[in-house]
Amino acid sequence: MGALIGVIDREGKDATKTAATMLGALSSTTTETFGLASPLQIKTERTIEALRELNLNSQVIVGYRCSRIIQADRPQLAQLEGAALAFDGRVYAPGKAFPPKSFAGKLLENGEQAAKTFVDKSEGDYAFCFASSRRLIAGRDPIGVVPLYYGENAGFAALASERKALWKIGICTTCSFPPGHVAVVDQNGFKFEPVKTLSYWKPQQITMKAAASKLEALLRHSIMQRVSSLREVAVAFSGGLDSSIVAMLARESGPNTQLIHVSLENQKETEHAETTAEILKLPIHIRILKEEDVEKVLPKALPLIEEFDPVKTSIGIPIYWVAEQAEQMGFKVLLAGQGADELFGGYKRYVDGYFLYGEEEVRKRIFQDVVTICETNLERDFKICNFHNVELRLPFATFETAKFALSLPVKLKIDVRQAEPRKLVLRRVAKNIGLPECVVEKSKKAVQYSTGVDKAIRRLARGQGTSVRDYLQRIFQKTLKENI
Repeated sequence: MGALIGVIDREGKDATKTAATMLGALSSTTTETFGLASPLQIKTERTIEALRELNLNSQVIVGYRCSRIIQADRPQLAQLEGAALAFDGRVYAPGKAFPPKSFAGKLLENGEQAAKTFVDKSEGDYAFCFASSRRLIAGRDPIGVVPLYYGENAGFAALASERKALWKIGICTTCSFPPGHVAVVDQNGFKFEPVKTLSYWKPQQITMKAAASKLEALLRHSIMQRVSSLREVAVAFSGGLDSSIVAMLARESGPNTQLIHVSLENQKETEHAETTAEILKLPIHIRILKEEDVEKVLPKALPLIEEFDPVKTSIGIPIYWVAEQAEQMGFKVLLAGQGADELFGGYKRYVDGYFLYGEEEVRKRIFQDVVTICETNLERDFKICNFHNVELRLPFATFETAKFALSLPVKLKIDVRQAEPRKLVLRRVAKNIGLPECVVEKSKKAVQYSTGVDKAIRRLARGQGTSVRDYLQRIFQKTLKENI
């Protein structure tokens, strides 16, 4: 695991120093190797400074920053005669590691068609960038768990795992690479083609019992894929419905499963998390922080979030603390319940929308939230965990689970007669697998509120005599200036 870049110099000049500059902008607490590859040669070094001295004599270059997660991981940078591949992520192929060089060979032989076949057939969370003599071919997993951004200016067309790598070379306007797409990039820019994307299906006729049974099977399969090679795994744990389902199914799948809970002091949710962990018979590690810790972490978290949006920030800070705790405890993989609220109607706005506009409008809102979840949630959380050399794996965020969830009628997600409870089908799953009533019936409370982080940021902004957005923007711009 790590991060990747890909760049084309539009003037036909050597892009080595540009690629090294981009690679050096990627965030991490631990990097084992840096690598750059042109279609004709590959170079790996321990430091980015060593790469800056190279001249690969190519206008098309890909690069990779490697941080090993599990023992079998190798730098996912492959070079063949006439082509090179940078691959970031995980393919869940039973019993064997993903071979980047084999995939690079298929891309060299069949180009864009091989990329489309891979995106269509592979199960996993990934992004890749393939370089041939005058073009790049790039792709991303169908949900968009692994971040990938793109942009262009007069000098370059480029892709990277983080926006700041693009900003570093003067590409100011960056976009999230569309999930489930393949792009061909040349001196003229980007050409995208959808391969495996979610559609707005009509709701199927299915009973609650059948839906819960199918959903349970999908989640068991997803979690088994994500933990099968692990001896131990951590779970970001609130004690709520989503994280409790993930924790229980992870434990049943075999690895030593431990829970990590973070919160500011004097929050009621911490006691509930501790009680739930005791019922589940799983060890829990509780980290209690103070308001001054929020102030201290903002200059660290905002450069990883790469935005100063108040909601994304107040959610990202607890994720930062969980990932930091996991890193300190030696965990390499973190499971979390992201995606469940979008897929199964967890937000109150869905109920409000039903009362105001009806069922069809709710289905449209849920669909829109699911297809944009990479931009609203997943990219932020993955980048934060990646910085701490912790691999975030999300059992709910799979194509098959999303496809099934979007096919369900609204009545299996929300009670159309009242605001609570929501995520009805997921609650049935929780009941079926034996979770206690205190979890099955627990109301949702968003992490920014349950941890107290939202209120803390608001108080800090008031103390500075400014709005929350202006307060965060000031910190973001200061840290950006220091890092770019």
